[in-house]
Amino acid sequence: MTQARLSVTLPEGVWITDVSTAHPEATFRVLAAMPGEDAGSGLVRITAPDVESILEEMRAAEDVTSISVLQRDEERAIVQFETTQPLLLLSARESRLPIELPVDIRDGEATVEVTASRERLSELGDQLHAFGLRFEVEYVHERIETERLLSKRQRETLLAAVEHGYYDTPRGCSLTELAEELDVAKSTCSETLHRVEEIVVKRFVRELPESNETLESTPTDRS
Repeated sequence: MTQARLSVTLPEGVWITDVSTAHPEATFRVLAAMPGEDAGSGLVRITAPDVESILEEMRAAEDVTSISVLQRDEERAIVQFETTQPLLLLSARESRLPIELPVDIRDGEATVEVTASRERLSELGDQLHAFGLRFEVEYVHERIETERLLSKRQRETLLAAVEHGYYDTPRGCSLTELAEELDVAKSTCSETLHRVEEIVVKRFVRELPESNETLESTPTDRS
């Protein structure tokens, strides 16, 4: 599966665009969302110095058909709402690709993360364009399945090394201390870590666009 993060520029004339650009210091975190036939509903957490002004502007927006404040304090509110222009939701529905929540919106831009095949991601891009949404791709990479990438022993050794500060600067524990913690020989611990580092580093480099061809045929060792 492929993971991607998109920065979507929301069109003018939509309530979330107008309100978020009028309050660029505010963060709108969409916690839940549901598209309907011609509308959509959602749950959003608003964090801003002047929450009341934002709520007033939401109530006044023509494309916000209902609003209910579920929780409120001086600089934060959780709001349930319905809108006639859930463009991101409609784009996701038409491409049959769910958008991963939460989605953060600031100053007219939404940060969207999705996981799907490259074909579905392409469909999402087409639908975003169809709804007049411009976007930039922040990253696209293959999702790493650790169960396939590393063996159980390798994962345990790596997690223990991180937990005990072996990779800290300065180091929180020595190789000898880590081996004692894992109850294995120092040489075994060293070899396992070396294999883990080789797999992880090569996998990381393989994800770099300029390195795809170089490492295309590099095997991985899961022993």
